[in-house]
Amino acid sequence: MITSPRTYNVQVNENIPPCPECAGVYAYEMGTLLVCPECGHEWAPAPAEATEEAGDKVIRDAVGNVLADGDTVTVVKSLKVKGHPAGIKAGTKVRNIRLVDGPDGHDIDCKVDGFGQMHLKSSVVKKA
Repeated sequence: MITSPRTYNVQVNENIPPCPECAGVYAYEMGTLLVCPECGHEWAPAPAEATEEAGDKVIRDAVGNVLADGDTVTVVKSLKVKGHPAGIKAGTKVRNIRLVDGPDGHDIDCKVDGFGQMHLKSSVVKKA
């Protein structure tokens, strides 16, 4: 018995990017993730703002506001400081911040009253 090969009518969605692992074009959405049926890789889709140039890195605070050099921010949670008996309390205002590409994700360079010069993570501050 001779059978003819089956053909499947599969449409490729042009809005979904190819798989970053195997470059397969048959990726599909499953909830908030994209899934590749060819290799099984799952990944989060890149947000629309990620299409900006790599040199124009956007730094956001804990609530999603875009930060810029010279902004005033407020610390949203108490922070321990090495070598200091008391840490930085929540609600402390920090003026005139500078955005840098610091170590371990510390992307804000600033001077905190009573503590001096230090680096903070943008995830622990909000724009004032």
